[in-house]
Amino acid sequence: MKRLFSVLVLSFLSVSLVHAQLGAGLSSDDIVSGLKAALSKGTQKSTEQLSAVDGFFKDAAVKILFPPEAAKMESTLRKAGFGAQVDKAILDFNRAAEDAAKSAAPIFLNAIKNMSVMDGINILRGSNTAATQYLQKTTSVQLTAAFLPVISNSLDKVGATQSWKTVVDAYNKIPFQKRMNPDLPAYVTGKALDGVFFYVAVEEKAIRANPAGQADALLKKVFGGL
Repeated sequence: MKRLFSVLVLSFLSVSLVHAQLGAGLSSDDIVSGLKAALSKGTQKSTEQLSAVDGFFKDAAVKILFPPEAAKMESTLRKAGFGAQVDKAILDFNRAAEDAAKSAAPIFLNAIKNMSVMDGINILRGSNTAATQYLQKTTSVQLTAAFLPVISNSLDKVGATQSWKTVVDAYNKIPFQKRMNPDLPAYVTGKALDGVFFYVAVEEKAIRANPAGQADALLKKVFGGL
C-alpha cells in the first residue's frame, strides 16, 4: 500500500510539473522544442569537444586504453621492452575515436528530430540525464552501425590497425602466453560512443542545473521551472 501511495504521489507530481510548465505559457510543442534544443546543444558541444585533437587522448574520463581482456598482454609487453609500441597503439585508438566523433553530431541531430511530444514530457519528468538516456536507448544501434565503418577506416588511417597488429604479434610470440586477437574496431567504437554519451549527459546536467545561464530563451522557460 505504501509503495502504491508513493507511485501515485510521484505520478501526481510529474503531471503537476508538466501542467506547471504548460501554465507558464508553454505548449507541449514548446516543451519538445526546448528539449530538442537542449539535446542538440549538448550533442553538438560534446562532439566538437571530443573530435578535437586530444579530445579523447588527454581526457582521463574518456581516454581509450587497452581492452580489459588485454590488460595482461599490455603488462607483459611493457615488461618485455615493447612500451613504446603499446603507447603508440593507445594513442592511435584515441586518434581514431577523435576522427570518428566528427560524424556523430548529424547522426544525433537526425534522431532528435524524431522525438515525440510524449517523449518530451517523459523526459521533462525524468532524472537529470533522462534526455541522454532516451537518446542512448533510441540511437545506440544506429550509431554503432554508423560509427563502426568510420572507426575501422580511422583506425587504418591513423595506423592503429597496424599498431595493434604489431603489439598482438609481439605478444603472441612470447612463450606460454594465451594468444590474443580482440575485435579492435568494435572495442574502439564502443568506447568512443561511451565517451560521446558521457559528455552529452554532462551538458544535459549543466542545462538543467542552470537554465538561467542559457542563451536560448526557450531553454530557460522549459527548464526554469524544474
